Amino acid sequence: MSGLLIRPRIRPRVAVVLVYTAAMCMNGLDSTIVNPALFTIAGDFGRPLSAANTVETAFLVALAVGLPVAGWLGDRFGTKRVFLGALTAFTIASAVCGLAPDLNTLVVARAVQGLAGGLLTPVGMTLLFRAFPPHERMKLAKVLIVPTALMPALGPPLGGLLTEHLSWHWLFFVNVPIGTAAVLLGVFGLREHVEGPEGKFDTVGFWLATPALGLLTYALGFGPSQGWTRPAVAVSAALGSVLLVAAVLHQVRAKTPLLKLRLLADRVYGSASALAGVTAAGLMGVLFVFPLLYQASLGASALDAGLSVFPEAVGLMLASQVVDRLLPKLGPRLLTVPALLVAAAVFATLAIPGVAENAWSVRGLMFLIGLVLGTAVLTVQISGFESIGPADMGQAMGLFQIVRTLGGALGIAACAAVIGGGHVTEAAADPGPYRTAVWVTAALVAAGAVIALRLPREAPKPPPFDDEDAPPPGEGLAADEAPAVKG
Repeated sequence: MSGLLIRPRIRPRVAVVLVYTAAMCMNGLDSTIVNPALFTIAGDFGRPLSAANTVETAFLVALAVGLPVAGWLGDRFGTKRVFLGALTAFTIASAVCGLAPDLNTLVVARAVQGLAGGLLTPVGMTLLFRAFPPHERMKLAKVLIVPTALMPALGPPLGGLLTEHLSWHWLFFVNVPIGTAAVLLGVFGLREHVEGPEGKFDTVGFWLATPALGLLTYALGFGPSQGWTRPAVAVSAALGSVLLVAAVLHQVRAKTPLLKLRLLADRVYGSASALAGVTAAGLMGVLFVFPLLYQASLGASALDAGLSVFPEAVGLMLASQVVDRLLPKLGPRLLTVPALLVAAAVFATLAIPGVAENAWSVRGLMFLIGLVLGTAVLTVQISGFESIGPADMGQAMGLFQIVRTLGGALGIAACAAVIGGGHVTEAAADPGPYRTAVWVTAALVAAGAVIALRLPREAPKPPPFDDEDAPPPGEGLAADEAPAVKG
């Protein structure tokens, strides 16, 4: 056997799944894990809570800013290179957050985390969807559900436990070993794909879309609690709206736009994107407002209220099994429409007087929300890209994430506006505004059922194999490791 070099190989599609899951779990957790620690962070630095809130604001605004360029960067420089670069920046920024000696350093590092996170999600999903052809993506349900839905739900209780039993610094330190291992695995296991964008970089579109998303995210985050007439909020909302309209008008006219809005004209993808926005608005809205209603009705603690929604995460995990088995048999439309109608009914039930007062009723309904709404969300996420070719996958993912992010922010803002800013102490004697806000989320999900009627009846059929980036059906995860470079 002398002269024969034997080295272990990491199958590319195994590497994609592992690296994507690790990176997206970090990103998903960091969107919610810091919230329970804001009081502690403010106390440690001797700053007011309003100042500590900038830690979260910086993350969310920077995340929104990174989304418009994610697709272009992945096509121009390669999805592997951009994804691993963003993951490296996210990991280093996490370490800096944990070591931050003052609030300003923490805010800056948190902004870098958000910017990297804005690139990670669409580029990571592009890697994943390019590795699996449409007829094999149903098996991705178990992968997609963990970072996109389970991790944000686990963030608040995990953040509270780490802050109470260790310190808030560990909210960020936990990312370092996971991120380092994922980067190393990605370096050796991922395959590069350079699509090559058409034409020059859309500079005008960049300077319109990027600040528009950042300003609107800021306004939606602070408008309900600080007042829409506050100068910073009002100016951000007005200027962000104007820039967004200008960005849309430019994108539809530009020869090589930063965001290919024409993709929304595709019936399946356009419907899936609209559904992503509506369902994100309903889900994020109810997860925001119901813990407040729970406290108003029962006088429960913030920790109890946070734990009350945890069964939703269990339902989400079961939903991944449901989609994997039922989508091939029922098809997207027949699976999504009933799921959204049931979800709307469950949302509405939460608003009925007397329901929030029963802890076990709450847990059961939250479990159902995770199961039925998770089924709809996963079905849309998997089936919505079957008509998108490899050349447009990066752009489609970026646009999809923008719609979903803005939808979630709008849902929270709508609920906060209905309850008048979310001050539990003011509504403890009258939980009526909170019930009204829950009804709003139910209406949003019900509207999604109407949009879902545009989804196709049948699940995607296996096409003739001609994708050089994925193995033929039947070869499972045993893929060729040669790099795929196009353009």
